Amino acid sequence: MNIQIFGTKKCNDTKKAQRFFKERGIKFQFIDMMDKGMSKGEFQSVAKAHGGIDGMINPDCKDKDALARVNYMADKLETLLENQQVIKTPIVRNGKESTVGYAPEVWKSWQS
Repeated sequence: MNIQIFGTKKCNDTKKAQRFFKERGIKFQFIDMMDKGMSKGEFQSVAKAHGGIDGMINPDCKDKDALARVNYMADKLETLLENQQVIKTPIVRNGKESTVGYAPEVWKSWQS
């Protein structure tokens, strides 16, 4: 397995995802979206698998101004990449497979 966890240090679901893999002795790479974020290609790959750009947006994010910008700009993709704090986390990638949000049942299936 080649696990990457995209999230933020303050996100409880991201912390739970890290704990899930640590408890099972599975190595992972954590990418803090506030420091580095996702590349356009990574984001598009995950979005395609999860219902498009709108499926990646967290309607309950704390930054309501950024959320409004993303929702009302013509180029939603570029605006979202500039405001990654409105993306649902964690995003967990295992090669070409991925999840958005806390999804331990899917991660367990990756161990088979």
